[in-house]
Amino acid sequence: MDNRINEIRRTIRALRVSMREAEAIMHEQINRDEDCSFVAQEVMKMRQVMSLLAKERTALGDHEPILVNSFFIPRRRPTRKPVAALTAESVFRPRVVARV
Repeated sequence: MDNRINEIRRTIRALRVSMREAEAIMHEQINRDEDCSFVAQEVMKMRQVMSLLAKERTALGDHEPILVNSFFIPRRRPTRKPVAALTAESVFRPRVVARV
């Protein structure tokens, strides 16, 4: 019985990492305006399997959390910096040039 719980926990841990990788790929495809329906379907299948494994694990009496160390770091799009307004002072400012 305990061996089955450990096997389920190992499978869940691996599945979580795979899901995060697939979600990262999907987000990259979305950012490039590409079709991500295939990856999205795969993520949904992984979620179904995860749900069944979680129910089986609970039925076997395991209620401890499963921790996953992942390399995935959510990225944000770079913020757009406001364009500085050009003024006569900034355009006609004398430039300092080093002499050699």
